[in-house]
Amino acid sequence: MRIKISADSTCDLSPELIETYNIGITPLYIEKGGQNCRDGMDITPQEIFDYVRSGKGVCRTAAVNVGDYTAFFKKCRENYDAVIHFNISSDFSSCYQNACTAAAEFENVYVVDSRNLSTGIALLVLDAAERAEKGGDPKEIAALMRETAEKVEASFVIDTLFYLQKGGRCSTLAALGANLLKLKPCIEVKDGKMGVGKKYRGKIDNCIAQYVRERLQGRDDLRRNRIFITHSGCAPEIVENVKAIIKECGGFDEVLETYAGCTVSSHCGPNTLGVLFVRK
Repeated sequence: MRIKISADSTCDLSPELIETYNIGITPLYIEKGGQNCRDGMDITPQEIFDYVRSGKGVCRTAAVNVGDYTAFFKKCRENYDAVIHFNISSDFSSCYQNACTAAAEFENVYVVDSRNLSTGIALLVLDAAERAEKGGDPKEIAALMRETAEKVEASFVIDTLFYLQKGGRCSTLAALGANLLKLKPCIEVKDGKMGVGKKYRGKIDNCIAQYVRERLQGRDDLRRNRIFITHSGCAPEIVENVKAIIKECGGFDEVLETYAGCTVSSHCGPNTLGVLFVRK
């Protein structure tokens, strides 16, 4: 069977990985100054940061609608025997619900709630693409990915709570307190929801280094085939240090660096970095 693997733009795969694995992408929407822009197509994260810094306001995100999903699945089914589509966690967005509504109109379109965001989704997407390439059954692949979703570890250290606060995902009081104390909180995804983990203090480069070590050091419960470093424009030296720490902590067969897309960047802001991987 010819199986098309696809995902919401929130998977934060690089253009190179999208091309290599032939991944279809359904873009979410970013509202900036009264204009609706498609994530990764009509707007970039840097444009979001520049807009916020200008003082004109903040950007809002909106789900892929049923019509967009219907058109996308229709086109895929004209060329493929089956489609496996991955959504951002249903607790973050109505994308999953909308995709399921659209998929009901077609045969062999399987929608997977990733229970995750960013390259936490991408880990599932690439796993599914590799299994599809080997001739796996689409229904079985989708079912296995739903199980694997519970083993994905996704977390990020953020430099500022300003974007989360303006987006309504963090109180003004919490953001003010974190800024006054120079705290860099770790945002964790657990059970499909975002929560605050450990709070680091100090310069962002030192906080990120400490965070990566604590995530990986002494772990024997990890699948060592692939890890993502995903960030929203961190300095190259910070990213290189993260790669060195990953190697120091046992390493992975494949270390992939990607940039956070517009949807994730609009909530987390610049200088955010996370390491994302799968447990055994």
